[in-house]
Amino acid sequence: MTHRFNPTILREYDIRGIVGSTLTEGDAYALGRSFAALASDEDARRIAVGRDGRTHSGMLEAALVRGLTEGGIDVVLTGMGPSPMLYFATHHLDVDGGIQVTGSHNPADYNGFKLLLNGRSVFGAEIQALGRRSAAGDWTDGSGETEEVHVREAYVDRLVEGFSGKDFRVGWDAGNGAAGPVLDELIQRLPGQHYAIFTTVDGRFPNHHPDPTVEKNLDHLKALVADKQLDFGIAFDGDGDRIGAVDGKGRVIWGDQLLMILAVPVLEANPGATLIADVKASQAFFDRVAELGGKPLMWKTGHSLIKSKMKETGSPLAGEMSGHIFFKHRWYGFDDALYAAVRLIEAVSVSGKSLTDIMDSMPVTKATPELRFQVEEVRKFAIVEEVRERLASDGAKVDATDGVRVSTPDGWWLLRASNTQDVLVARAEAADETGLGRLVAQIDDQLAKSGVERTEAVH
Repeated sequence: MTHRFNPTILREYDIRGIVGSTLTEGDAYALGRSFAALASDEDARRIAVGRDGRTHSGMLEAALVRGLTEGGIDVVLTGMGPSPMLYFATHHLDVDGGIQVTGSHNPADYNGFKLLLNGRSVFGAEIQALGRRSAAGDWTDGSGETEEVHVREAYVDRLVEGFSGKDFRVGWDAGNGAAGPVLDELIQRLPGQHYAIFTTVDGRFPNHHPDPTVEKNLDHLKALVADKQLDFGIAFDGDGDRIGAVDGKGRVIWGDQLLMILAVPVLEANPGATLIADVKASQAFFDRVAELGGKPLMWKTGHSLIKSKMKETGSPLAGEMSGHIFFKHRWYGFDDALYAAVRLIEAVSVSGKSLTDIMDSMPVTKATPELRFQVEEVRKFAIVEEVRERLASDGAKVDATDGVRVSTPDGWWLLRASNTQDVLVARAEAADETGLGRLVAQIDDQLAKSGVERTEAVH
């Protein structure tokens, strides 16, 4: 028996598509069979499986589990919850890996799978190899067993272990995503006063889209903070691995700013440690880490890539502009928005200031939102390479870690190819609007030279 996946669902970091169109029940079964064969090759026998709260996650989970067990793997079902709860289960339980059925922060008709095996993320070339294995029918046969294990209580216990934060008044928005039930339990265990909205899991996302990196999705949280005069507010994405936050004035605290706040106690405990942010992060983050005595490292965007770099460098903390925060200090090294929230409360506590005061003292810069340019899939990497070559011949100061990041006296700009979509992503940051205008003009000029027009920008 063989099965071919729609190639668009085999993404860089996970498997993801539109249910009933590019992603089917048959795909879930075939993934189970293919993953079982990969696991068997590595002598892995038991896999934890969890799911988010989407309307089709139960159906996909059932097909996945059927594939895993028919491939000879025993499955431990951890039930509905955020992705980090499944990641936690792979450390907490006697298992060799895990799969979370989740559409992450995508619209309600999407779903997919995040894969872990023997202590690593399965991503990139390994995901493509799973596709080839399925197409070749290179599967194992067996009759694995299933059991259900409740890990939510142990997960919440672990989230608050060693917590030393003060009493704050905090607003929370779970966005009707899978983190809601865990959040309801977590806030019972934290000091202070807590006001949580949209903690009921609803895979149709009736209140707002669960992606806290888009500012309009934080409108309900800002209103809650203003209405109750709270100290700050915290939001999660659909599967609880991305965090968003606002201060007492309703100002958004972006991913790199959160990292700057979280870095202080981490570097006090680990002097001189390497802290990592992706290429979209502000120069202010890298400068701040150096000022605190740490070693700042700029790395490629993508949770699997960041996790791998953390292991290589022994980094205790890393993060992305997209709100993925990875703690190895006192935690496991995976991206967990619930744990990042607990550590944010602690970091504000030890600062002796309010989060609003901390934001007031942040360096003020002008930055673009993420600019996205639709391009042909076959052209996206080539265009970045063309830009890099032109800049090199012009003698520009370029970091080529992931795309091109160009530093000028005004600030910096970035152009990179998305690993998951047929778009180019650009961003720029400067000290003032005039400088920002000059940087954006440089992006426009380079794209025009490669035949991409500004009108193609989509946010």
